[in-house]
Amino acid sequence: MKKYVTLTIVLIFTVLSFSCNGKQPAKIATSNGEINRVTPLEFQEKLKNNTLIDIRTPREFAQGYIEGAVNINYYDRAFIEQISKFDKSKPIFIYCRSGSRTSSASKKISNLGFTQVYELNGGIVNWYRNKLKIVK
Repeated sequence: MKKYVTLTIVLIFTVLSFSCNGKQPAKIATSNGEINRVTPLEFQEKLKNNTLIDIRTPREFAQGYIEGAVNINYYDRAFIEQISKFDKSKPIFIYCRSGSRTSSASKKISNLGFTQVYELNGGIVNWYRNKLKIVK
């Protein structure tokens, strides 16, 4: 009996590891447009002459940021108000530390009417891992 329980548990974890590999879709369609999750290199390439928002706290921002970024703290009560001041018809690029906040922030931004939202997959941590420039 113990052997069957162990085998069942191993089988369940095996199935879950293949079906839940942690990959999220690279493009999510929304009612207003789309949210694109891109690699650091794609992010850097598409970013030129577009709005870049660092949604980390001011303290995190002070430790280093991507050149040209505007810091708008995701946890600030005025987050939505500050983001809504940007042109909704132009692409907006957002990132946080590891990508967790970016996912929920991009949905809020899309709901404001932004049609092209780009998320940095893995956040600034992934940017740094790819040896891309950070301003300190």
